[in-house]
Amino acid sequence: MDLSGKVAIVTGAGRGLGRAYAEALARNGAQVVVNDVDGSAEEVAASIGGRAVIAPVGSTETAERLVATAVEAFGQLDVLVTNAGILRDRVLWKMSDDDFDAVINVHLRGTFTCARAAAVRMREQGTGGRLVLISSPAGQRGNFGQTNYAAAKAGIAAMARTWALELARSDIAVNAVVPVAATEMTRTIPAFAPLIEESERTGTPLPAWVRRDEGLGTAEDAAELIVYLASDAAKGITGQAIGIGGDRLALWAHPAEKQVQFADGGWQADQIAEHWHEFDAESYGIPAPVAP
Repeated sequence: MDLSGKVAIVTGAGRGLGRAYAEALARNGAQVVVNDVDGSAEEVAASIGGRAVIAPVGSTETAERLVATAVEAFGQLDVLVTNAGILRDRVLWKMSDDDFDAVINVHLRGTFTCARAAAVRMREQGTGGRLVLISSPAGQRGNFGQTNYAAAKAGIAAMARTWALELARSDIAVNAVVPVAATEMTRTIPAFAPLIEESERTGTPLPAWVRRDEGLGTAEDAAELIVYLASDAAKGITGQAIGIGGDRLALWAHPAEKQVQFADGGWQADQIAEHWHEFDAESYGIPAPVAP
């Protein structure tokens, strides 16, 4: 994938998945603005010949600074990857207002403000662009102890579908990516933590069944989807939620009516009770991996 001449911003790119995304984009020819909250952004930017912006996402000021840096350093903006995120995991009855607000601010508001600033610039340029929004399986299925994170990631997928509609006439594609990789953040997910810890303890790669059946691999495994979505080869792909991890590539279904029944004149509560067993209820939560 030749990304020569393209300019990208990657938020939360000082480590983990974000770093892998920035490095992969640069390796394929893109100029990259690397964002994070500490000096790790400068380290990554120096290693790939990019520019660093050290600032927490969430505010309009940071979003506009990121776009301005891309334009001043490289002349344009073609790709935005909204990866920055934090965790404040607590069960519902123990989650504080600050726990909730902090995660929503970085993930959801940070995605909104950065995408808005990028869209304004891309529309002014008139040459199209790509918004790649990083979601999560928790946003698709829910996850124990992650009210704030799951809500934000579900909102990000919804924003991708909405912005795909709004930006279509400007030739700006918008997709949500649902990655699964062994990182500091996934280490906190009960379903994956034991697998990651065992791999690190023994110094061995994740087993083949984990990479295939669970779609859990390295951050580098997930980065190739970002490269593809940033490339001209992905022209016309928009409004999708695409999963990547280990050996697994997946297209997530959008929410849709699964089963429908009708009652003339509308439904009464006792009628709903009578017919509810005819519906096939959905599962929820990220299932724990089971070795074959």
